[in-house]
Amino acid sequence: MPSYRVTMIVGTLELGVKPETVLPTLTQAIADFTTVESSDIAIVSGRPRVTVRFTADTDEAAFLIAEQGIDGARVSAEPIAWQVNRQVHGRWEPLA
Repeated sequence: MPSYRVTMIVGTLELGVKPETVLPTLTQAIADFTTVESSDIAIVSGRPRVTVRFTADTDEAAFLIAEQGIDGARVSAEPIAWQVNRQVHGRWEPLA
């Protein structure tokens, strides 16, 4: 089964939300639909970036799963931008 990852740049947090809760929220929202392989948080250009790697049968399913995950994360944080990538021969390629 192919591996995918969704990467979200975190914007404004909801009142009372701690930054460290955004990654588990996104991860759980994706885990509700498929197997999560890994998750990570990093600071890139001064902004938090959360990444969740997961499996899906098709590109279309991966995009829908990622979209559901982003919608779940919106409860705690505003996504500035997000992207879905598919692993192809060890490289990450954006979905068209």
